[in-house]
Amino acid sequence: MALIPPFCPLAGFRALPIAGLRATVLLLLTLLIKAKIRIQAFSALGIALLLLQTLIALAVLAPLALAAIAAAAYGLNQRPKTTT
Repeated sequence: MALIPPFCPLAGFRALPIAGLRATVLLLLTLLIKAKIRIQAFSALGIALLLLQTLIALAVLAPLALAAIAAAAYGLNQRPKTTT
């Protein structure tokens, strides 16, 4: 009896499990690559949103800090001077 190579289409049911495994490995590799791309994309989105949040906080807090400094300077100038 001659042995039939496993990748021969005439091999029948012996080639089907190998083809199924190849298809499964290809599907899993595709899903892994897709997940990696998605993780990188959402990581970049997260960094962009963090930068936007930081810029908004600075834009809001800078005028408040300037107003507090100006109020402190005005308050120090309006204090009555005591002479001894």
